[in-house]
Amino acid sequence: MFSNPGNEPEVTAAWEAFLSGDGRPLETLRSLVDASWQRCLQAQVDPHARRGPQPVSDQDLFLLRERQREMLEASAPVMACARDFLSETGTLMALADTSGTILATEGDVRAIGSAETIRLMPGVSWSEDLAGTNAIGTALAVGQPVQIHSAEHFCEGIKRWTCSATVLRHPLDGEVVGVLDVSGLSQTYNRQTLALVVTAASRIENRLAASEMERRYRLLDHAVGRLARAGQDGVVLFDRLGCPIKANEHAADAIAAAGGELDLARARRLPALAAQRVGRGKLAGLPAWIRPEWLEPLVVQGEPMGTLLVVPTSARTRVPVPRPSAPAGAAPVAPPAADAFSSLVTADAGLQDVIAKARQLSRSRAPVLLHGETGVGKEEFARGIHGAGTGAYVALNCGGLSRELLASELFGYAEGAFTGARKGGMVGKIEAANGGTLFLDEIGEMPLDMQPNLLRVLEQGELYRLGENTPRKVRFRLIAATHRDLRQEIAAGRFRMDLYYRIAVTSLRIPPLRERRGDIPLLARFFLQRFRTEQGLEPGALSEEVVQALQAYAWPGNVRELRNIIEGAVLLSEGPVLTLDALPREFLETVQSAPSGPAAAPAGGVCSIAEGEEALIRRAIEASGGNLTLAARQLGIAKSTLYVKLQRYGLSRAGARA
Repeated sequence: MFSNPGNEPEVTAAWEAFLSGDGRPLETLRSLVDASWQRCLQAQVDPHARRGPQPVSDQDLFLLRERQREMLEASAPVMACARDFLSETGTLMALADTSGTILATEGDVRAIGSAETIRLMPGVSWSEDLAGTNAIGTALAVGQPVQIHSAEHFCEGIKRWTCSATVLRHPLDGEVVGVLDVSGLSQTYNRQTLALVVTAASRIENRLAASEMERRYRLLDHAVGRLARAGQDGVVLFDRLGCPIKANEHAADAIAAAGGELDLARARRLPALAAQRVGRGKLAGLPAWIRPEWLEPLVVQGEPMGTLLVVPTSARTRVPVPRPSAPAGAAPVAPPAADAFSSLVTADAGLQDVIAKARQLSRSRAPVLLHGETGVGKEEFARGIHGAGTGAYVALNCGGLSRELLASELFGYAEGAFTGARKGGMVGKIEAANGGTLFLDEIGEMPLDMQPNLLRVLEQGELYRLGENTPRKVRFRLIAATHRDLRQEIAAGRFRMDLYYRIAVTSLRIPPLRERRGDIPLLARFFLQRFRTEQGLEPGALSEEVVQALQAYAWPGNVRELRNIIEGAVLLSEGPVLTLDALPREFLETVQSAPSGPAAAPAGGVCSIAEGEEALIRRAIEASGGNLTLAARQLGIAKSTLYVKLQRYGLSRAGARA
């Protein structure tokens, strides 16, 4: 990988012997350089060339930069750093496209001036077949990091230079999109320069990934309605580059019946389905099995963002496929109710709109991601979405479990997989949901190293129990839920981008209770009647003071916290009218110390758990006087989950930093 300046005389002798036709091998010549020289000879590169080829015109360079605007924008911070950190080092950084044409340079001013004498400058192509062996062209030729020093260059005029380069790859499918290089005169040689280039390239690729993630998020959000209306048609969603990113359950069978083949588990580009081509009607190169009328270009705010391939039901012979039966031990499921969302009580227009969307999604089997704070009713939505389907409904909370316990709960294990494993092994939650719905609550808490295992199950439709080497086929609908912003988690390196795209085909945000304060008295009366009926009591009522106190509270635990407070109050109430005396003392103290007004926000200006979970936990602990059981009840979470969150945020029992 690295050059050795101590071998300069031997490399020079090898170059001269190579040009004379002497084929004797030389041990000091690296195989990378030898192979590059052979390619240069076949391309008839002039070994005595003094500089690179002629640059393109200013107009052509402008067009090249326009076509590579995304890469230039992603590399802008890196190139800006190069301008500062390479100053006075005698080196420069160059960014080139896949043809080896330099798009931009930054670095030491003197080095940039010297580089222009050999045309190492924007608008010049440094591909091997034009400029001989050099880091830019050779890195593109071999697709890996390359360091070329002095005599290792093929062309005589650039043997005074040393350079290190690596290719830039698209983060989603690994396709080469450019090359990054650092060059200087021979005396600037340093082995660490190659590490610098690789690190800088990784930063650019990370920025490309973030940009692509945002585009895909907008595309998926735009396409959710069309995917939900697909019915029995096979549907595949392609991104702007022609990579398949989402397919419904009928896609594989529909494509096979149409005589086609498409690996939906791999992000392999189909250039003919790139958004720009389809949007302009340029359909040349389509696979023979795809009919042009099956393609729907997706345009978001005037920008071609993707393509929808819809293989209609009429294009294939539908063969009934028996649905897998639920495994032994799975809970029996009652027939779905006429309206699976009837248990959700609300008069809020925003929440009613979310329920309408959830009802529409219940008619498909597309994965759904539910966003919402703790206690807003994510599982009620999950059960409602499942209610229109068949099979078992299986739920698992990914928070508050150790990595080992979560793995065994999710994937199951074989007999003897570990010490203490039960005889005969255990069926995991995924396997138990076969043919039905799996609800993974707090999926943002899943350990990073476990996420690829879940992704494999979702992509391949098979799982391995812990301790087994034989895959088990599974087919289920996934509904995931989280209170975290998973895009921020991806940026922080705590959640996988590929798993996010797999689970967030459709997403719903459930508003917190404080954003729909009109529901507070409605829900309170609903819970009051329900719990009084369970206790065998006559219907009751809420006093006006209780209603005012309930509406003045911030409800960090949302509906779950409201339900718990009303249930406790019913048990302590002595008459049919619920008064302030029946409400918990700590609740009343919190209400009295809170800012007045129905729209009062939680202390510290926190607007949501997603934005300030730590602040809400701190507030709950302070309000409970350090009583963690009470704090967990107010937050609407298990005490074990609260312990995990205390450890994560470094909080003590007093709510202050430990």
